[in-house]
Amino acid sequence: MGYPCPLLQPPSSPVADHPPSSGPQRGLRLPDKRGFLQKLAEFLHPGPDSKDELIETLADAEDNDIINAESRVMLEGVIRIADMTAGDVMVAAPRMDMIDIDAPYDELLHLVIDTAHSRFPVYDGERENIIGILLAKDLLKLQRSPSLNIRALLRPATFVPESKGLNDLLREFRGNRNHLAIVIDEFGRVAGLITIEDVLEEIVGEIEDEFDVDEDAGDIFALADSTWRVSGDTPIERLNEAFELHLSDEDFDTIGGLIAHTMGHVPKRGEVHELEGLCFTVLHAKGGAVKWFKVAPVPTEP
Repeated sequence: MGYPCPLLQPPSSPVADHPPSSGPQRGLRLPDKRGFLQKLAEFLHPGPDSKDELIETLADAEDNDIINAESRVMLEGVIRIADMTAGDVMVAAPRMDMIDIDAPYDELLHLVIDTAHSRFPVYDGERENIIGILLAKDLLKLQRSPSLNIRALLRPATFVPESKGLNDLLREFRGNRNHLAIVIDEFGRVAGLITIEDVLEEIVGEIEDEFDVDEDAGDIFALADSTWRVSGDTPIERLNEAFELHLSDEDFDTIGGLIAHTMGHVPKRGEVHELEGLCFTVLHAKGGAVKWFKVAPVPTEP
């Protein structure tokens, strides 16, 4: 009895060997590689349902040494700015350092040196009429070519509403390489300005310079030349205790606010004001407010 010839065997049906599928990879279920303990833990402790719970989860991760403190602060900042707008972190209009288009060159130079900003809104006539942004470095071109019109140096100003989300604003800053925007209120008036530094500080914390110190380090420092360095945010009550003064704190809470009101304008670096036998010299101003004073007794005449 011979064997049947393979050539005469009916071909196997592909339908029988390979059942039909409704689509590529459809119906296939990836294996669940989670262990039993992991599944149980996720069942007992589900993931966060809100941003507050997510922030608490980050705190727990720091406690368990999964992330460090700096990473937690940055991650919290990223989460929080999702609900923040330009109006929340802007520098208010009265505190903006601005340039008059008709101001002489020497005045412009002094303003740039005193404020130490890199960009300035420029207005024509009224402060509401902002016509562009001047970069401090562009003033060097005026020095080399005094006949050059300052209007030719202006960059276009970017205007954003107060309701502009910080996430969207940061994306625009990165995209158009413009690091300053003018904030407009619902009536079309200038409400303030915001920079990319203001947005980044909400994520990474205060971007410090040589005048910035930790809040826990205090706000009144004795210097070697028998003078003091005093923060503009120092409460008047604390200043009274430290220097045995009798300044009223009914209308103003900080020494910076009191001196600005007494002088009638926001003090600039180098300006001096005498108050109850003490001489307050502005060391550093930022964002339209005094950050640091140098305080010394008023010199007595011989």
